[in-house]
Formats: sequence, structure tokens, C-alpha cells
Amino acid sequence: MMNWNQLISNKRLGQEHRHTERHDDRTEFKRDYDRLIFSAPFRRLQNKTQVFPLPGSIFVHNRLTHSLEVASVGMSLGNDVAQRLIKEKHPELKDALFEQIGQIVSTACLAHDLGNPPFGHSGEKAIQTFFTEGRGSILKEKVSPTFWDDITHFEGNANAFRLLTHQFKGRRPGGFVMTYSTLASIVKYPFSSSAASEKGKFGFFHSEQESYRRIADEMGIIRLSEEGGALRYARHPLVYLVEAADDICYEIMDIEDAHKLKILSYEETERLLLSFFEPDHQKQIKQRIADEGLQDDNEKVVYMRACVIGKLENECVNTFIEHEDRILAGTFSGSLISHINQLQGEAYRSCAKLSVERIYRSRPVLDVELSGYKIMATLMEQMTEAVMHPDRFYSKQLIDRVSSQYDINAADLESRIMAVIDYISGMTDVYALDVYQKMNGISLPIV
Repeated sequence: MMNWNQLISNKRLGQEHRHTERHDDRTEFKRDYDRLIFSAPFRRLQNKTQVFPLPGSIFVHNRLTHSLEVASVGMSLGNDVAQRLIKEKHPELKDALFEQIGQIVSTACLAHDLGNPPFGHSGEKAIQTFFTEGRGSILKEKVSPTFWDDITHFEGNANAFRLLTHQFKGRRPGGFVMTYSTLASIVKYPFSSSAASEKGKFGFFHSEQESYRRIADEMGIIRLSEEGGALRYARHPLVYLVEAADDICYEIMDIEDAHKLKILSYEETERLLLSFFEPDHQKQIKQRIADEGLQDDNEKVVYMRACVIGKLENECVNTFIEHEDRILAGTFSGSLISHINQLQGEAYRSCAKLSVERIYRSRPVLDVELSGYKIMATLMEQMTEAVMHPDRFYSKQLIDRVSSQYDINAADLESRIMAVIDYISGMTDVYALDVYQKMNGISLPIV
């Protein structure tokens, strides 16, 4: 059974030796939050696709606005869980670091998409398939089996953990030097790529495995297995709250965006959002909209969306409290959303089903995925060719474009390949398109 006092640790990765010097303990998690907000990788999220193409005349969500909204919901989830658990189950945790879990969850929410490459899931797929289906397949005999597992299962979640913990060139040990609890709370799939699930999900590359092991063992996270180098842990309990905040926001906000883009009619959107409530509550919501004098359909959707998010937040808090023992024992399966009350669960699944059928397969989304896949595949092919043959003239031209923080000139091939992935996955959509155009002679700075 995991222990809350051990699970909430403000020890910082890379600065463990300085931990005893810190006295203002309860502000450490706020420092994590501030460190992310002011970071370049976080700012770059504003030019990374969430679902729909980056906005023209209609503003829809990008990775930055999505992450900020998830962080807001995460703060509420963490604060409500802390208050309920202290009041109902663990009065001994009052005035302890446990009271700060709202801040920890909110910070982890800010970081949860940092490792996502340009163009959403099509960017992820382009990196994976370059090695499994493209010219990168020749590397299988040139790299270790563990590294091959990492790159053929490339995962935004694992890449976020790497971005926060890896010591890039010129940086200090520990990467962002975040607290243990914040780092553990972003690892949704706490196992290595060698133990990746059927969907290819995992939480850390082998290069960061020891960092995760150190963090997990220090906090008493349950180790489930370690067979043949495939390390697997139970989740840190706060991961469930980060996941819930993400589940709530992306599903409900995608519905709102689809209405703005006229993919869904107002009638369809109203039906979906009101289905989360009993008939009497639906009438109250409609009456409140009328009483407030809301005439604009977009504003009506905003109000209903806020009601739904509040309801789902409350349901997820109740689920966490109800299943706390199983969560701490590492035996809880599925997400919090999958265990909420039947009415809200069915409404959520209806939204998810419609999203797959009408939103994620809509032409604007498919167009971004097709274009993004081609751009990413080309970047991977050209840059990998360059680091495999660094003495060629064109290779030197490409390598000179790469930021000095990436070890693109490393002596070993694996480090150079990983530097290519770090460089490309860190690009914004706009920058990736710009580099692609220059590589193909489509764009010149003087034209």
C-alpha cells in the first residue's frame, strides 16, 4: 500500500543534495508551476495542433489553451480531493504537504502535452512509422533492441518525461529540476517501451528509466515487475487526477469547437451537453440560460459546457474518494471517467463516439493529419540521413541548423538519432512547415 506522506515529495531531481537546505517547503510545487509557465517548450504549445487546424477566422483550441484549461480543472480536482480526504479519511494529513496536491496536479497538467510533436497524433505516427515502414527500418541492425523499442513506439508521454528530466547540452543535471511528485504525476503509463501496451503506450524511454526508478522508489510507488529489462510500476495516485482533467477537457472542449466550426449543429450540441443531467436539472439549465438573457448560440454552449465540466469534476472526485484504497494499493484499473455514475458515463461515451465519427474524421482534421504526416516523415528522413552520413555536404548544412542543446554531433549513432527526434518533436507546426519548405526548395528567405 502506498503512503500519502511518502508520495508527496518536494525533493528535486538533480538537486537532491540541496534538499535539506530548503525551508519554505510548501512553495516548491508553486515554483514547479512557474518554471513551466515561463519555459520555451510551454510557449511553443501555442503553435501546436490540438485537433483542428490552427485558427483562421475562428479561434479553436491549440495545445497551449488546452493545457491551461486542463491545469484549471486539475487544480479543482486536486483541491477537492485533498479537502475531502482530510475531512473524511485522513485528518492527520492536515497542515502537511498533502494539502498542496491541487498545485501538483495543476502543474502536471501544464506539462502533460509538452512532449507531443507537431501535428498531433499524425506527428507521433510519422516518427514511429519512419522506423517501422520507412527508410529508418535499416537502423534496426545498427542500434540496441531497447533503443529500437523506444523509437518504434515513440510516445508523447514518454517524450514529456524526457524533456523535463534529460540533461540536454549546456543544461544542468535533472533537466527542469522538478519535484519528484510533479514528475511522477505526469507519467500516465509508468513502464518502459519494452513493456508497452497493445496501443504502444509507455511512460519513459530507456535513457530516462533510471531517473524514473529513482523517483518511484523514493516515493514508495509499487513496482509491479521488471522482467528482461521491461520495468513496470503502478501509477502515482495523482496521475488519475491529471488524466481525468485531460479527459474532461479534450472531450467537452472538442464538442464546443466542433459547434463553432459548424461541424455540429446547435441542436446536436445542446442534446449532447444536456444529456449529462437528469431531466429536472436540464430544465433548470435551460431556464437559467433564458433568465440570463443569452441569445447567442455560442454563449449558450459555453454555459452548458461549464455545467458539464463542473459535473464531471465532481463525479471524478467522488470516484477517487470511493476507490482511494485500490488506487493506493495499485489495483485500480481504468480511468476515473470510466467509473463515474451511469448517466454521466453514458453521456461521456456518446460524446466520444460522436467525436470519432464526426470530428476526428472531419475533412479539416484529416487534411492536417495528411499534410502533417508528410512533413514529419520528410523531416525524419532528411535529418536521419544527415546524422548517418555527417561528412556529406548537404548533411553538414542540415546539421548546422540544429540548436546547440541537441547532441547532434555525438560519437554514437543512437545519441545522434535521439537528437534528431528531440529536435523535430520540439518543433511547432509552423516551424516544421517552414523547415520542410526550405528542405524542398519551396521557400527562400529572400522571396
